[in-house]
Amino acid sequence: MCTQHHRHSIFCVIPPYVLDEIAQKGTPKQRAAALRTKSVDNTFRALRVASQASRFAPQRSAVPGAVELVQKQRAIYNAAATQNLPGTLVRGEGQGATGDPAVDEAYEGLGATFDFFAKVFDRNSIDDSGLPLDATVHFGQDYNNAFWNSVQMVFGDGDGEIFNRFTIALDIIGHELSHGVTEDESQLQYFNQSGALNESMSDVFGSLIKQFAKNETADKADWLIGDGLLAAGINGVALRSMKDPGSAFNDPLLGQDPQPKHMSKFVHTFEDNGGVHINSGIPNHAFYQVATRLGGYAWEKAGRIWYDALRDPRVKPNTGFRRYARITYDVAGRLFGVGGQEQAAVQQGWAAVGIEL
Repeated sequence: MCTQHHRHSIFCVIPPYVLDEIAQKGTPKQRAAALRTKSVDNTFRALRVASQASRFAPQRSAVPGAVELVQKQRAIYNAAATQNLPGTLVRGEGQGATGDPAVDEAYEGLGATFDFFAKVFDRNSIDDSGLPLDATVHFGQDYNNAFWNSVQMVFGDGDGEIFNRFTIALDIIGHELSHGVTEDESQLQYFNQSGALNESMSDVFGSLIKQFAKNETADKADWLIGDGLLAAGINGVALRSMKDPGSAFNDPLLGQDPQPKHMSKFVHTFEDNGGVHINSGIPNHAFYQVATRLGGYAWEKAGRIWYDALRDPRVKPNTGFRRYARITYDVAGRLFGVGGQEQAAVQQGWAAVGIEL
């Protein structure tokens, strides 16, 4: 997503390199929509949310489950094709479906994300302190993005030619909200390897949220991020593939999915905050390798290892792939036994992407 500071930021689902491709190769209408989207993203990136520092101060509970979980508090707003936030309240907690797919998908997606973190990790909402989950739909005109701005979710409707509505994929909703979890727990800097790790954490949790909602085991999951988001006629299946980074799309308009899945193909660039959306394919694939080696429900072992590692005090803002890999290895031993199959799977998973522990 798109940000420059770990405390005051927005995290957008469409990588800037995709918008750049559209701005260069699209029709006049498509190019205009891409440029408008980039302009809006740049504006929000520059904004500072005054209340965020206190809201997202790290709060690690000493004892799992020590904080009593509260009931979900969801509110969905309609911007009605304007850029006014939050817009008009159209569905509150406990209210029935509205018949507007974007409203109802956002409502259900926020709930599925809350339920996942509550039931799997005993986490009380995104900030572990009962943060209400708010979202705005129908933001802007042909806005080809969705973002988390540390206060709420915002969804565009897409242009219908390249992207469908951005509420359509549960893993995208989970991905964006999970940026708040990383923000709360580790404050990983959004640049170079730490930024790619930040992006990868959201892909991991986004995929797990979808798997949990569908009751899927690791071998049955599609391991795609953004399935259904690409409009008909676009040659691709999703924004990213954790199973096979670099294979999600290959389209004359969008270009070739640039994600590597091995350190030998690591992309050195200053664009995209040092390649945060590109190089996230490497830790993404490492998680896929670990989860499929362990089998069963991916959130039970691999997901627990990744979550506990994220909360480990050894994770610093500039943590890169190798340091985080070593922490996951240590956590696997602490949780499941030193020298066990879990530690072996973690070691093998990271080795598969070129990171030796």
